[in-house]
Amino acid sequence: MNAIDRFPRLLRCCPVALGLIAMSVAAQVPVLAPSPPSVTVTATATTTVANDRLQAWLRAEAEDASPAAAASQANALVAKALAEAKTYPAVKVATAGYSTQQIAEKGKPVRWRVTQSVTLDSGDFTQVATLMSRLQDQGGMLLSGMAFSVSEKTRREAEDAETQQALKGWQARAQAAAQGLGFSAWRVGHVVVQTSGGGPVYPQMRAQAMASPGGAAPVNLEAGTSDVTVTVSGDAVLEPPQVPTR
Repeated sequence: MNAIDRFPRLLRCCPVALGLIAMSVAAQVPVLAPSPPSVTVTATATTTVANDRLQAWLRAEAEDASPAAAASQANALVAKALAEAKTYPAVKVATAGYSTQQIAEKGKPVRWRVTQSVTLDSGDFTQVATLMSRLQDQGGMLLSGMAFSVSEKTRREAEDAETQQALKGWQARAQAAAQGLGFSAWRVGHVVVQTSGGGPVYPQMRAQAMASPGGAAPVNLEAGTSDVTVTVSGDAVLEPPQVPTR
């Protein structure tokens, strides 16, 4: 008889040992205390801030039967735009996308279109509007689009202020929820703070233009506002009333 065949006999012969083993295993299993009751509460605070940055995208386009000639023309327009932008220190300028496309139309010779974009970013609306108009009127650039937004500094300051308001609102709601459920006390559980808003706003260009010293007529821009929202959501752990001790 091998060891496996003898194992059932050992179990029958040693009931006391089995009891000790069971007691030892049970002692090692932790007894989990019941989780305290909790209620999930959400509070939101929102503020409206003025947009203080403007981003604009302009492009240079050139078409020619030769792709090299088209590229040379587009590059020349961009180089001229970059040189002009250097005279506006408050405007950040950078080159963006570059594309070459073959244009084939029935009855017309094949030609090539080269496009390159330039981005403008500034908190000085007068300078960026003047530069935009000069690049279009004298630089041969085309306006692809523009958008207003809230700068990082302004958005962060607004979020910090609204976070305090949202936290106060969350505490008030947690207190009201605890009392409504019959609990006299509560404590803060897991809480999440989320921010949103302050994204780009795409404006419509107004017909009236501002005069500029250089003679160009930039578009008059309306920056508008953006909402910055802070949401606090989390658990208020409810604590039963304490029984006074004698």
